[in-house]
Amino acid sequence: MKNLFVGNMSFQTTESELRSLFEPFGEISRVNVITDRDTGQARGFAFVEMAHDDEAAKAISSLNGKEVDGRALNVNEARPK
Repeated sequence: MKNLFVGNMSFQTTESELRSLFEPFGEISRVNVITDRDTGQARGFAFVEMAHDDEAAKAISSLNGKEVDGRALNVNEARPK
């Protein structure tokens, strides 16, 4: 299982849009768009958990730099807290 960091997202990008973007690469365990605690507005990044490491690697290589909602996504393996 791999946890991917997705940065430089548009504040309008939703969990379902991210899921449909990553689904062609394999099984998705979880999608978590990070929101501001006070306002509830998206903060421009998210985490996508994929079930298989090889599928996650394909998603990273294909989606890193891809333009979505006018922003070039930054997709890489999430670092532990």
